[in-house]
Amino acid sequence: MTETTNTTAAPLSGTEERTTERLPGAWRLGLRRGALEIKQFFRLREQVVFTFAFPVVFLFLFASIFSDDVRGAGVTASQLYVPAMMAAGIMSTSFQSLGISIAIERDEKVLRRLRGTPMPAAAYFLGKVWLVLVTGLLETAVLLAVGTTFYDVSLPSSPGKWLTFGWLFLLGITACALLGIAIGSVPGSGRSATSVVVLPFLVLQFISGGYISIDTIPDWMLNIGAVFPLKWLCQGLRGVFLPDSAHVLEQAGSWEFGKAALVLGAWCVGGLVLCLLTFRWKSRRAG
Repeated sequence: MTETTNTTAAPLSGTEERTTERLPGAWRLGLRRGALEIKQFFRLREQVVFTFAFPVVFLFLFASIFSDDVRGAGVTASQLYVPAMMAAGIMSTSFQSLGISIAIERDEKVLRRLRGTPMPAAAYFLGKVWLVLVTGLLETAVLLAVGTTFYDVSLPSSPGKWLTFGWLFLLGITACALLGIAIGSVPGSGRSATSVVVLPFLVLQFISGGYISIDTIPDWMLNIGAVFPLKWLCQGLRGVFLPDSAHVLEQAGSWEFGKAALVLGAWCVGGLVLCLLTFRWKSRRAG
């Protein structure tokens, strides 16, 4: 008689059971990564103070130096600086923050170690998105509180303007964040990241109506600034928080909300393409 063989599989050990469990999805891990990024950010007190105080201090300086009424616009010069500094704050917490932090994390091999874990790459970027959204909203809220309290800037009175503010904020912070991720691949080391990222940001603030009133900037500079998101974010926020009479100061004599949406949307797409083409998990020195 032929001997039968027992083919019943042995029960899995505890280790094998854990390895066969389904890992959390990228969205869930992204939420956890975002919470970690936010905790790490707020643990560095100097970074928190500098990030939130920088645009507020500049707003105070410019609004104190230039406080006269703007002829024919129905606003004061100090009121013009409130939405401009809000736009600069949004770009600071996205473009500048991500560009510098990613370059440093790459140089310190943090990205390389993360890439070697089971965590999906998307979770890392989702974590950065949550950090940017939280810090960007807080920065905007602080500047808006300062503007309404000290410089007589009025909150929008219609749902339409709040809706405009919403899509301007989301498109602007998305475009700037994607550009920040892309420029984070440019510095050769973490030590050079600040210089590489801050310089273009500083130039854009001058030629986009951040530090200097639009009507005093040469047209050729404005045309260069119009290629980038910051100019449209500044202009759009002026259209939300300033009276309609102030649109006479703009280069085109109107707020151009439709054009702002197109340019910011185009930079969201273009920034994503740049990220896909340029992002590196390892530094150049690592090969």
